[in-house]
Amino acid sequence: MSTWNFLTNHAHVLLGVWEDPEARVRDIATRVGITERAVQRILQELESDGYLVRERVGRRNRYRVRGDRPLRHPGGDQRPVMVLLEVIGRRKATRASARPAVRRAPPARRPRSRARAR
Repeated sequence: MSTWNFLTNHAHVLLGVWEDPEARVRDIATRVGITERAVQRILQELESDGYLVRERVGRRNRYRVRGDRPLRHPGGDQRPVMVLLEVIGRRKATRASARPAVRRAPPARRPRSRARAR
């Protein structure tokens, strides 16, 4: 069986960001099946071409898809990218409940060794 796809990695990454704007690069890479570095490169390209707007939130990035941008293909049809995203995407209903907060346990303490008196 051949290994080709209907959609490019750029389309898959854009779709992943549209479905979950707070998704980590690692999560998108796992979902698309490419490396984290490839996702970073694609995000940078999509942002520089105006398909994404990046917002820094604390130590993380949050992306907003500009759905009014035209699909890029040689046919010349100027349909907006949002048409594609709405047809194939499954956007999450609520952002607050999309990703539960992860609380990490504090590091375990090592027992103190007693200094021996000489």
